[in-house]
Amino acid sequence: MSKTNVLRGQKDTVFRMLFRKKENLLSLYNALNKTTYTDVKNLEITTLENAVYMNYKNDISFVFDFRMMIYEHQSTVNPNMPLRDLIYVTKVLQGRIRNCNLYGSSLVRIPSPKFVVFYNGVDFQPEQQVLKLSDAFERKQELPELELIVWVYNINLGHNTELLEACHLLKEYAQYVEQVRIFAKELPFAEAVENAVTHCINHGILADFLAKNRAEAIAMSIFEYNEEKHLKSEREEWHKIGQKEGEERFSRLMQALFNDGRNEDITRTFSDIEYRKRLYDEYHIS
Repeated sequence: MSKTNVLRGQKDTVFRMLFRKKENLLSLYNALNKTTYTDVKNLEITTLENAVYMNYKNDISFVFDFRMMIYEHQSTVNPNMPLRDLIYVTKVLQGRIRNCNLYGSSLVRIPSPKFVVFYNGVDFQPEQQVLKLSDAFERKQELPELELIVWVYNINLGHNTELLEACHLLKEYAQYVEQVRIFAKELPFAEAVENAVTHCINHGILADFLAKNRAEAIAMSIFEYNEEKHLKSEREEWHKIGQKEGEERFSRLMQALFNDGRNEDITRTFSDIEYRKRLYDEYHIS
């Protein structure tokens, strides 16, 4: 099997740190697919180097049992996830088949893909939901000729209990997040994380992991919280500008810049009206 290199220059998350260990990742796979695999030697973790077109620090992609699984952890549900995953999986597959002859007479086989998002944000979301690429089509098709389905699982405590019971590490992760939120109601966030980590260690929740990686886990949790606040602020700013110029037009520009990895241009777009107009012309968005 060909393997891609590990992503560089990205800040890790508690979720990724927990499940990048093959034994833990296999337990999550088994819980989702109701299987009982124990041998990890054929589990190939694949990450995409230099994936600057999007921030994919929350994903874990791997190949096992002839399947390509892309697991992502998010605190928000983004309707563009199918499109993002389409871009991502295309780049991963390009790396896997670069030495194959696509014009030969033999069929080039690829692993069957499955896209899963584990949601644990504070906004209400159903137990499970399905996001489809075809929902974004400007012209609807009765039978979409290109489709990509993303399964979204709510992993907050009290949701998808069968899944959480089947994967105890996922349940303990949900318990850790819940403890952070409980302490954050009364304390500054950094102090809340410190207290949550201590509480979890004392009560056997991710105890070994948090005891061994205490400082890093605290730093990552604070980083995730600050990033979530920043993204929320950006979304509110997009909404304000979009109301003035037309939600659809502005949204198309943001999506185009996001897909092309032009993060600096996204930031400049908020404050520079003339530059924003030039970008509309560049992308032929009227």
